[in-house]
This record gives sequence, C-alpha cells and structure tokens, in this order.
Amino acid sequence: MPDSSNPSLPSDQAGHPAWHAHLSLAFSRDGAATRLTGRRHSGPLRVQKALYPEGFDVCHAIVIHPPGGVVGGDRLALEAVAGDGAQVVLTTPGAAKWYRANGKTSGQQVTLEARQGAAIEWLPQESIFFDDARVELEHDVQLAADAAYIGCEILCLGRRAAGESFNTGRIRQVTRIRRGGKLLWWEQGVLTPHTLASPLGLAGYTVCATLLAVGNTFSADLLAALRALGDTGPAGQGGHWGATLAGKHVLAIRHLGHDSEAARELMLAALHLVRPALLGRAAHTPRSWRT
Repeated sequence: MPDSSNPSLPSDQAGHPAWHAHLSLAFSRDGAATRLTGRRHSGPLRVQKALYPEGFDVCHAIVIHPPGGVVGGDRLALEAVAGDGAQVVLTTPGAAKWYRANGKTSGQQVTLEARQGAAIEWLPQESIFFDDARVELEHDVQLAADAAYIGCEILCLGRRAAGESFNTGRIRQVTRIRRGGKLLWWEQGVLTPHTLASPLGLAGYTVCATLLAVGNTFSADLLAALRALGDTGPAGQGGHWGATLAGKHVLAIRHLGHDSEAARELMLAALHLVRPALLGRAAHTPRSWRT
C-alpha cells in the first residue's frame, strides 16, 4: 500500500536515501557482429546481457533500473559508446516512473556516442511523471561525421487513466546532438502545469512524444509518408502530429495527445518508416515494447 502521507510514492520507496546510479557501456564491431565489450555500473542501473533478435550484426541491450521508480534526489547516469561500425539498440523493460519530489530534484543524464560508420538507437519506453515530480533530464549525443542516430521519447504528465493530474512540479529537459563536431540540434525547455495548459506549451495535452533521426539526407517521399500517419488514427482524432526536416541531416517527429498507448503506436509506425530509410535495416519493434 502507498504511504498515506504521500499517495504518489510506494511505501517501499518512502524515506529511502537518494540513489546515485551510473552505467557505462561499450560496443565494438567484431567481424560481422556487434559485441558488448565494456560494462561498468554502480548503484541500481545495469544491463543483464546482449541480445540479438535481428542477428549478430545489431546488438540490443535492455537498460534495467531495479527499483522500478525514481524518487526525489535520485540521479541516474547512462553512457554508451558504439565503436567504429557497431550497430546498437538500447531500450528499457517498462515505463520509467518519476515519483513525487519530496523537496528534492531527481535527474537523468544520458550520453551516447556513435563512432565512424556506427549507429545507435535510443528507444526507451514512456516516462510517467507523477504529480509534484521535479526532474532534470539531459540527453547528449555525439556522432562521427558518417554515424547515425535514432532517438524516441514519450512523456506522460500525470496518470490520466488513474484520474491523477500533473498539478504541481517541474520537468526540465535539455537535448544536444552533434555530428562531425557540428551542433545539429539543441533543445531545452521546462514543463510545468502552466506550460501544460498553455497554447504555447502542450495546449492542454498530457502526452508528448518525439522521435529524432540524424544521418544522411532524408527524402521528400519519406517526409510525406510520415506526415500521412497523422491523417488517421489517434493523431487525426483530436491529437496533433507533425514531421519536419531541420536542415539536411535531422528529422524531427512530434505528437501531442492524451493516450500513451496511441503515442507508442504512432512512434512505432514512424520508426518502421525511418529505420529502413536511415539505416537500411528492416523495421523492428523492440520485444520489450510488446511484453
């Protein structure tokens, strides 16, 4: 049962000292295979083993946070390096839960690097921010001049299905992507109940999903196909959907809505178009997204 003095926090998390967890991963090309060749961790953040659902050329790793939720004061840091020619997919086993702050700010720092000819995909499941969560999220991507990246995130403010709103709290985000040493994407913002309601913010929507892809030039046909995904389904029934090119090498896809499952399906549909175009690989849904 939850702690009655803090209905947003499970009793086994109440009052625990802040956890600072760090996970560092390295992937290397070994002939036709990508191997997990480096793994160091401290605190409750780790991967269990390398997985190969697509064959040995692409290495999948599921990043696990055993406590199952993040409370005020907790800090998570993930670093992953895809060496020359390595092909890497990183995902999570379930939704990330960011609980009530209790006067302390929690945070996550993700640092990804793809070296020459490498590709890295960051595909975590959705992040759920409970009422009064105070969170700082930083995401840094460093790509070689010929490397590729796909990253997806789904943010859920409050738990609408449970009747819980995001009435207080603050979510700060910073995302930076560099390719060949050049800054291609720099985005920062703060989500609060005010920006959640503002037409200049989320316009009253509680779910925000973003997919960013960086690599070689994207075609006009791909952009048209992505935009067409918003003509029917969840995005065409009261939500918002958009796809745009930010220069030659960055593709940005966004969705605003109220349903995390609908956002997930839209992001997967977009991924199934983007991945073959960018990486020359068949569309693939991470198994953890379906379990």
